[in-house]
Amino acid sequence: MSQINHHISDALLLEYAAGSLEEGWSLAVATHLALCPDCRKRLTLMEATGGALMEDIEPERAPDAEKASWESMLRRLKAEPVEQPVSEPDTAQTLAVNDQAVPEPLRSYIGGSLDNVGWRRAGIGAAQYRIPVEGDINVRLLRVGPGRPLPEHGHGGRELTLILHGCYHCDDEAFGPGDFSEEDEDTVHEPVVTPDGECICLIVTDAPLKFRSRIMRAFQPLLGI
Repeated sequence: MSQINHHISDALLLEYAAGSLEEGWSLAVATHLALCPDCRKRLTLMEATGGALMEDIEPERAPDAEKASWESMLRRLKAEPVEQPVSEPDTAQTLAVNDQAVPEPLRSYIGGSLDNVGWRRAGIGAAQYRIPVEGDINVRLLRVGPGRPLPEHGHGGRELTLILHGCYHCDDEAFGPGDFSEEDEDTVHEPVVTPDGECICLIVTDAPLKFRSRIMRAFQPLLGI
């Protein structure tokens, strides 16, 4: 598997560590963690630091002390060197062995590999598969053909994207297998799949996309995005 260059933010990883994320968000985060030794180490450090803080916490702790603890944890996260695990399960290499395979927990949600997915057309050169989860979060797999752009759009809320197969470019940055993207209401973008092959992503949103194209806005209710 190629090197992962785009990771989960500290804020989102802390939400996951605290157990405060809804099922859809947690699915995206947990699947990236299965592929990314860097983020697994950060999560372990956050959990250990949080446990230590809980042990030392005092009643009616002063806000300045809480801020100092938070800043200390962030400094430690940035200072800790990233080491490759010596003897971990081979889930991080799943995509390298078979591009149509996915790690847990996503594997259980789709019934195995990407070959088992019941794709439905989502425009020209694209298909999607809705993954049922609890709550109002929209979780889906999106499959886009080689060289094709995703129509320019903004967001009505948070969007998480995990690349499972292939690659796309967006704002002069390349996103490949295992890369993780976080967008919000301030983002307007138009990702373009590289011409060497299709791209398959796991996408999680909590609000409809805001398409610039009138045609896409007209078909949006039918596509459920």
